[in-house]
Amino acid sequence: MSSYTEGQVHQLMERFQSEGFTSEHLTLLGQYKNLGSIKDVLEGRSKIKPIEVDLDTDPFIPEGWSVIEHKKGGKWKYDSTKVGLYLSKKQQDGGVIGGQDLRKELESQSVMNANLLNFYLKNQRIIPSEWKGKAVFFWGTIYKSIGGGLYVRYLYWSSDSWTWNYGCFDEDWDNDDPSVVLKK
Repeated sequence: MSSYTEGQVHQLMERFQSEGFTSEHLTLLGQYKNLGSIKDVLEGRSKIKPIEVDLDTDPFIPEGWSVIEHKKGGKWKYDSTKVGLYLSKKQQDGGVIGGQDLRKELESQSVMNANLLNFYLKNQRIIPSEWKGKAVFFWGTIYKSIGGGLYVRYLYWSSDSWTWNYGCFDEDWDNDDPSVVLKK
């Protein structure tokens, strides 16, 4: 028999809902292996520290490639509410845009670099599920292959996990090829 009152449980559930918790979050919380650490935070023995993503460090470079542009962003405190997907007007409603044209258009956006892509690959649980079915591009890092082609890496869902690939500037980008930007 539980020692919690119905009122306490109701108050907790209302608070979870007001903070945007989903039923999946509650399941994860119930399965969390170190639930005592949360109690330590509540009782003042521990602190929650935001995850930092180092957007200044040199990015991963695929074999045979070089980096021609890497927009640094400092040590960024990860905040999922600040990450957005950008589509050019030309990509919407069945349209396409060429890579060079999209690159020019993205100059006015705060594009995220490949270090965030690598962070997501190491922390796949936090990748938004809405990104499945899309090739999500990180235009803040642009690569050049041995053959001279320009490429941008992207994140995509492959049957049971997230992985990366790359898009060539010579290709067209459509509405399934958004760019990751920092929301203003």
